[in-house]
Amino acid sequence: MIGMFAVSKAGHDKGKMYVIIGQENDILYLADGKTRGLEKPKKKKKKHLQIVSSELDPVIVGKLTQKQTIYNEEIKRAIKIRTNKEVTDVKG
Repeated sequence: MIGMFAVSKAGHDKGKMYVIIGQENDILYLADGKTRGLEKPKKKKKKHLQIVSSELDPVIVGKLTQKQTIYNEEIKRAIKIRTNKEVTDVKG
């Protein structure tokens, strides 16, 4: 699930998109690059998230698997591209 996009279904952040950057049992660690950076990811139970699709961001997944440094700007860019793609798909 690491590298997938997820949208919060519950809580004060309902409707917000994140990238899954870690996993422990039924707890997922999320980052959005703005309010929740990689240095302090959000912990959320799997049942409170909607996985957007099986689509992964190749840059982020590659860096996570190779244990390379990921920057918050890369997370923000991945979410922005994904959000813009959804809007284009709906219009087109």
